[in-house]
Amino acid sequence: MDMLTGLLEGPQARGAFLLKSVLNPPWAMRIEDRAPLSVATMVRGSAWLLPDDGGDPVLIAPGDVAVVRGPDPYTVADAPGTPVQVTVGPDQRCSTPEGEDVTDSMALGVRTWGAAHQHAGSAVMLSGTYQAPSEIGRRLLGALPKILVRPAKAADATLIDLLASEISSEEPGQEVVLDRLLDLLLIGVLRAWPSAADSGAPAWFRAQSDPVVGPALRLLHESPAHAWTVEELAVRVGVSRASLARRFREVMGEPPVGYLTGWRLALAADMLREPDATVERVARRVGYGSAFALSAAFKRVRGMSPQAFRAGSSGPDAELAPGPGGTVVLSPPEVRSRRG
Repeated sequence: MDMLTGLLEGPQARGAFLLKSVLNPPWAMRIEDRAPLSVATMVRGSAWLLPDDGGDPVLIAPGDVAVVRGPDPYTVADAPGTPVQVTVGPDQRCSTPEGEDVTDSMALGVRTWGAAHQHAGSAVMLSGTYQAPSEIGRRLLGALPKILVRPAKAADATLIDLLASEISSEEPGQEVVLDRLLDLLLIGVLRAWPSAADSGAPAWFRAQSDPVVGPALRLLHESPAHAWTVEELAVRVGVSRASLARRFREVMGEPPVGYLTGWRLALAADMLREPDATVERVARRVGYGSAFALSAAFKRVRGMSPQAFRAGSSGPDAELAPGPGGTVVLSPPEVRSRRG
């Protein structure tokens, strides 16, 4: 299992909120849904993503795919100066600045919303919102920039066309189909992120390409419950113990055993959210000999017991670490980004 697979295996969309928006200019929507992660792409027309923190507005052209990390609010508009006309709240209800709820009055059918009368200048945007990512997803969220954009020429146009076709359909199993299409769009952006120049991707995400650390990480991810030692890991990778320890610390900023502990506890935290999980069962699955051993490690690293963590992590904003700011455009210079 490579690093990206390990990170994305857990946070699969489950009943994600997907919508096709039809928008006539001038238009601007303020997003205050507090979603941890959203994905958006333009089918027709363009849009500006405007972060609340004063960061650079980013122009999204047809076929570009944008990933926006929450929960901070932001605005999507046809131009940076367009006044907000609709605010999307935490429950995905839409209201005007005067407080009028237009969620239902502007509904256009299955998962479609916006202007009833389209014309040549109408924009069409597809968006998907992850409601509650897993703990492994939270680690990824903590590393993502606020906005990550993959340009159209690198994106899978066939996948976007398929999502545009499926989003308004009501066939059996439609929710699962849409969830997986959203996952594929997200993965496409994230796969391009570590290799991009000046991407800002963290060391543990870029390390999969390192000839020494990459194979070691794959072994740890494939078998987290195994009783790994640095010696055994070095033999499996084909280097000396000293070489592995030195290179691992250089790239990852911590020794292999320290990384393994963090990874095991991230997996444990994800498993603890499962309704039928017990601390004893989770402990065995992630390499601890007993519930007591897991509890001790969990409390030492996270400052709370597994039971306290489970009780306090049910809300959508629980333990959402603040990720880095800024925007990363995975593109050559011709993709537009400017300050409004």
